[in-house]
Amino acid sequence: MFVGYSKVLAGAVFALGLSMSGTLYAAPDPNFHIYIAYGQSNMGGTANAESADKVEHPRFKIFATQKCSSKGRNTLGEVYPAVPSLFNCGETISIADWFGRTMADSMPDVTVGIIPVAVGGASIKLFDKDQYASYLSTAEGWLQNYAKEYASDGNVYKTIVDIAKKAQQVGVIKGFIFHQGETDGGYSDWPKIVKKTRDDILSALDMSSDSVPFVAGELLRSGCCYSDRVSKLPNTMDNTYYATSENLDGNGVDRYHFSHNAYVTFGKRYAEQMLKVVARAPVEPVPQQPFGKIVDGEAVAGDAFVIPGKIEAENYDINGVGSGNSSYKDDDSENKGKAYRNDGVDIEEITDGYAIGYTMEGEWLEYSVNVKTSGDYTVKARIASGSETSGFQLLLDDKELGSAFAAPKTGEDWKTYEDVDLGDVKLTEGPHVLKILITGNYVNIDWIEFADKSGTSFIAGDGLLAKNEPRNYMVFDPMGVCVGTVRAMNANEAVRLAQKNVKGVKNLYVKVLGR
Repeated sequence: MFVGYSKVLAGAVFALGLSMSGTLYAAPDPNFHIYIAYGQSNMGGTANAESADKVEHPRFKIFATQKCSSKGRNTLGEVYPAVPSLFNCGETISIADWFGRTMADSMPDVTVGIIPVAVGGASIKLFDKDQYASYLSTAEGWLQNYAKEYASDGNVYKTIVDIAKKAQQVGVIKGFIFHQGETDGGYSDWPKIVKKTRDDILSALDMSSDSVPFVAGELLRSGCCYSDRVSKLPNTMDNTYYATSENLDGNGVDRYHFSHNAYVTFGKRYAEQMLKVVARAPVEPVPQQPFGKIVDGEAVAGDAFVIPGKIEAENYDINGVGSGNSSYKDDDSENKGKAYRNDGVDIEEITDGYAIGYTMEGEWLEYSVNVKTSGDYTVKARIASGSETSGFQLLLDDKELGSAFAAPKTGEDWKTYEDVDLGDVKLTEGPHVLKILITGNYVNIDWIEFADKSGTSFIAGDGLLAKNEPRNYMVFDPMGVCVGTVRAMNANEAVRLAQKNVKGVKNLYVKVLGR
């Protein structure tokens, strides 16, 4: 649910000042970059959204240009999470989806906002404040209705300007992205009117094209309407650039629209062009890293979890920078449990360590793992739930491991933990990324454990696999009985030494003394 701009933008800092009348106001945030996105159907998007498109990016937002109660967008001009569809109330993605995500990933201290207005089948005349009325008066009824979804009289230019003025109160208009032209193949004035629509919008916002770049995208090359008009726009318009559609596939249904994967790639190409000219250079991507330990309140990198072994849920990977390098998705930026790690994941302290809590459907956590041997494994978890509708799914390299698990109610609150069987899975030797995807609200997870069905020994994941200094480790049998201690440089060495000394026991656990 939308709870106000200052809460939606995690970590944003607002400068305060006084207006001429003495009223205290929040100055626009210079790190909230806003882009006006307009055009016809390829800008609006026609491909069905996939799961990766629906994952909310914490620094990618839209300004509502239509009311969509099904998506919680009830107030025009307010800021909401940028989840499909950005341009209507449906479930499709467009160029703008992955443009915005890529821009946000490339500038980790920046939040990106989109002002989305697109009308399928529309001529550029619809966006011209001096031509829209006469154009609509002779347009087909379906197109008139489409335009009226943005404004009762179809004046989409005014909608863009009105929403952009509200956006200027909280952020900075940084540029335009534009995709249109399929309808205007024979319109010789098209480049001139494209420039006019941009210039009219900038004039209404008291801005200049000198500081606001414009990126247009080529039409589908295998379609009906491709020409070099878009690539020649920079000859007509100052501070204008184009994104190529070379090697992008069509949807296989019509002669106008791109495929889902083409929209993703195209959006990234738009971002590539914009990043060359906005006043900030893109940040080099940094991959997510395996968790090692906490030092001075911050997570530092270590080694991947070993399978067979136990994975402590609170020791998810350290977040990276850039597209595809996030190690978790949480619905807000607050650690509601206020324990262990200082990021947005909810962690609470329990009797024997820490557990993930306050989980919501669609949230997920990732763990770098190293499977020692290909084969069949049994999987267990230690969980707590006060609900009968909790659940989660395990995925390896984003492929499902077995079925989603419906967590049982373990007590009247979330303090009663039980060990549960998740079934058997087949794993392949080598490095992988394990994901815990929450499929039902409010399941607490302490750990996930993989045991080799052939009886290979495994390690209790104590978050100290990366520790490489002499330590004493307690050794436990499968019943939890301490059978001795060993001194070793790390947990891997400890379990090897323990296995030599304890004969006939298939599964041994080690835990560092003092934890």
